[in-house]
Amino acid sequence: MKKFLFLLLFSPILFAQEGMFSKDPIINKENWNKQRVHWGYYLGFNSLDFKTDYLSVTEDIEVGTTTGFNVGLIGNLRLAEYFDLRFEPGLVITQRNLTFPNIIDTGDRLREVKSTYIFFPVLLKYSALRTGNVRPYLVGGVSTALNLSSNAASPDDNLNNRFRMTKWTNFYEVGFGIDLYLEYFIFSPSIRGVFSMNDELIRDNDPNSPWTGNVHEMKTRGFFINFSFH
Repeated sequence: MKKFLFLLLFSPILFAQEGMFSKDPIINKENWNKQRVHWGYYLGFNSLDFKTDYLSVTEDIEVGTTTGFNVGLIGNLRLAEYFDLRFEPGLVITQRNLTFPNIIDTGDRLREVKSTYIFFPVLLKYSALRTGNVRPYLVGGVSTALNLSSNAASPDDNLNNRFRMTKWTNFYEVGFGIDLYLEYFIFSPSIRGVFSMNDELIRDNDPNSPWTGNVHEMKTRGFFINFSFH
């Protein structure tokens, strides 16, 4: 399915631009990178899970991942010929299904963790030398995210089928992509790893809870695949 979506999005754009990868292509948007500021937006997919550390040796909590959705805006500030500063606020919707191995009751074993994050990333982009209408780049930085589905303020916990996470989380992000200079716009597919820097789990009221009692840290990790347009 992911392969199909990838080809569906890429094929019309790449092949519509005749000669993009030929020896002597027509140079599109030749002065684009000289702009001090430019804007864009992105659409994409994500797959997030949890990295869990335990207080004592135990069987791992199983994390079932799903394919989520990303959408956001891009503000780009040119710092130098090869460096740009980016602000990319966006909405990230995802779900993780947790199965707790030491719980017998099938209803209590599973927790569906639905998360809706608003990301506020500040990123540094390093671009290689442009070749024709193609320019690869690396990107990295930090972000703060607000989890709108955290249940952080709820007095109920897993005894009431309520899984709780912190409202705010800090991440670091690293990735790579490629700028494709088309006739009317810039198309930039990219892949990016995201890693939480702090524990996101809110413990249950019972310190011996079978869901949270043995968890030392639970941190989000995963990747984004974004398709940006400028």
